[in-house]
Amino acid sequence: MTQQLTAGRPLTRRRVLFGALDADGWGWATVKAFFWFVVIIILLAYIPDRAYYFTVNRTIDIGLLAWSPINFCPPENADLPCPAPIGAVLPWEPTAAGLELPVARRDGAVAQLGTHLLYIGGTDGTAAQSTVFVSTIKDGAYGPWSDGPALPAPRTDAALAVASGVIYHIGGTDEAGVPTATIWTLGSDAETGDLKAWTEIEGYALPEPRSAAMAVAISDGLVVAGGRDATGAPSNSVWKSTQNLLGVLGPFSTEATLLDPIADGTLAQVGDFLWLYGGTDASGATGAVERGFLGTGKPPVDPRPGRNITPQGTEPDPLKVLRWDVNNDANLPEARTAAAGFTANGALYLVGGSDGSSPHSELFWTIPNATGDLAGWKHRAEMDLPAGGLEGASPIAVGPNAYLIGGATEDGMLRGAIRANLAPGAPFFQLGIAGAVIPALQIEGELGQELGYLAADGVGTVNFIILLIIGWMFAHRERVAAWWARRRGRARA
Repeated sequence: MTQQLTAGRPLTRRRVLFGALDADGWGWATVKAFFWFVVIIILLAYIPDRAYYFTVNRTIDIGLLAWSPINFCPPENADLPCPAPIGAVLPWEPTAAGLELPVARRDGAVAQLGTHLLYIGGTDGTAAQSTVFVSTIKDGAYGPWSDGPALPAPRTDAALAVASGVIYHIGGTDEAGVPTATIWTLGSDAETGDLKAWTEIEGYALPEPRSAAMAVAISDGLVVAGGRDATGAPSNSVWKSTQNLLGVLGPFSTEATLLDPIADGTLAQVGDFLWLYGGTDASGATGAVERGFLGTGKPPVDPRPGRNITPQGTEPDPLKVLRWDVNNDANLPEARTAAAGFTANGALYLVGGSDGSSPHSELFWTIPNATGDLAGWKHRAEMDLPAGGLEGASPIAVGPNAYLIGGATEDGMLRGAIRANLAPGAPFFQLGIAGAVIPALQIEGELGQELGYLAADGVGTVNFIILLIIGWMFAHRERVAAWWARRRGRARA
């Protein structure tokens, strides 16, 4: 006789994650594996990394801070927005007492050569000068001025470029007010750093006289654009002097000419483009911007292996100014000439200058993108010059600071200089949707780095021990559960 078994109790499989996954299936196992992978990365990599930077940085990011509705900036940012716009500068302020030029000057050339800062030539308001004043740079600031090696002859409104540790003083107006074609060079002693005397390279000069021209050093030579010719009229000439493998600059060749003759503007290179903005054209002060394209004029490089092999010792194809173009949407907001124009950190700046009748105080800036387009010039009143307009000042960026040296206001010529920091402080506290920025210790120097390594190592070691404890607890769940039950029983008793 066979006895029939009764119906058994149905076996149900446990569901997790709101019933979406089988507790014993591969899906839930994958989720748990990914979770613990992220936990291990955070404990053994991210948190030790944050511990190091918490020791050495001024602030530290926590989480993924994409957008911050709450921001607090350092007080030295003054009235700038927080965070400061990209390319913004701190408000201008006079340099410390005792750093004035020995005499008032305008329209001189300023250059940095090693630790030397030079103010070269210029005018005292009546005639061109040959004097050169020299100062020493330390920690992004310069000290008192002293007499340096004088120019061979007086010059003002000269173009200037620094290439391979040599200053090139190009053209300019002589003491009779006549444009010149001379090019003088100044270097320094390789061992002592002392300045040498100005020299004139035999046979090396501009093709024609120029004053108030614009010059820039590029990777393989010098480019000189525009300026006033022998008649005093603005010119559209563009010349290039190419440097050979021995570092010697060759004769100037004629490049693509400017679309509009310009003098007394600013010429700068950003990426593969030259930017010429502001200055004076045939009608007076202008706000036009011209963009120059740099290239060899040769077909693009073939990326395949074994192609485009240049024999050793062969001169590479020189860069050329291939063409210029204009876009009225990229023009300056206002016409400016005799302004202080410079580039720093990929941004173009123009400060002060004259509209043709009086000096102004506005600062305009823009940042070209990788394709050579301008999104427009920006202006904020907090970044304008502190008092009145300024023209004929000589600009230079030294470390984190920009200086405008000399120049003239409506009240006369200046000896002093003004300074602006090019790096406004980042917010010291931010609170966003996905993270925060909090103040950190900022222990500087080698001591800070060593303490940072110790902090990272200590945090990483503690986190590793925590992971070992968690792993042991998962491997001995029954013992952990019994221990927990005993603890709860004692607590109730």
